[in-house]
Amino acid sequence: MTDFTTQYLGLYLKNPIIAASSSYTGNIKHLKELEKSGVSAVVLKSIFEEEIINDHHHNMDMDDRFHSSLEFLDYYDYDLKKESVDKYIQLIKDAKKELLIPVIASVNCVTSQDWADFAVKCENAGADALELNIFILPSDEQKTAQEIENEYIKIIDKVRSGIKIPVAVKMSHYFTNISEMIKKLDQTGISGLVLFNRSYSPDIDIDKMEITSSNIFSNSNDFTLPLRWIALNANKVNCSLAASTGIHDSTSVIKLLLAGADVIQLASTIFINGSEQITKILNELDVWMSKNKYLNIDQFRGKLTNDNKNPAEFERVQFMKYFGNKKI
Repeated sequence: MTDFTTQYLGLYLKNPIIAASSSYTGNIKHLKELEKSGVSAVVLKSIFEEEIINDHHHNMDMDDRFHSSLEFLDYYDYDLKKESVDKYIQLIKDAKKELLIPVIASVNCVTSQDWADFAVKCENAGADALELNIFILPSDEQKTAQEIENEYIKIIDKVRSGIKIPVAVKMSHYFTNISEMIKKLDQTGISGLVLFNRSYSPDIDIDKMEITSSNIFSNSNDFTLPLRWIALNANKVNCSLAASTGIHDSTSVIKLLLAGADVIQLASTIFINGSEQITKILNELDVWMSKNKYLNIDQFRGKLTNDNKNPAEFERVQFMKYFGNKKI
């Protein structure tokens, strides 16, 4: 019988498929569907620091009391944050009550301000782990690369200081040296890294002359981004590695496991194909493993990492083979 079991963040999972943080994982009905379809763990919809801040600023502009009373400002700041946090803590409690699989809380943060207290509340609510989705766009010319990297470390250190549950960091690929940053994050003592988060990207409507949102869902070819960096770093870090972005089917799942991923996080394919896509992927993974005579995941996980292949295969950045000799 095929053995799908694996470990992630020190948690024992029945298979390597995890439901990634998204609006889909923000209500109990969907969470129960995902568990029934076979996911081994769920990452709850993130609570967004940026969203809380934006709501706060909007209400400040709309209400004259903010401009005339510092006392009222302090009260509203506390009240608004408390309301958002309380709702999220209740989601964790409800999920733990209804599900048998591990529940991972998630916070999307851009500063190191209040998330240490929030992490404690997540732990007390029963969360099995916490995922920090950190994305700081390097667009401020006043900030050096080192300052941005230090902000990541500051957030992690502050959050980890008050809790015992494992912490994973969902990171961006916007770094001058991704492998070096992966190493730095690993050295903070986190239990896992998720490569990579999918950020909002702007587009332009040329008829309305307006800024719009680009594609919400990932493309099925996007998985090659985490594929490269997981393969290059799988055997160089102590923490678990989760693959995320562009993983839509069993083929990409298998490829990322071969590259060295411990688990696979899925989101877009669930929105597009429904939670039954999880069952389909697991069935096809079973067929592939049986065909290749693999009894468990560890027998082939990392078989095609950088250590086991020519490094040039993962480090190459030019299309020499296809376009190098093309004449225009």
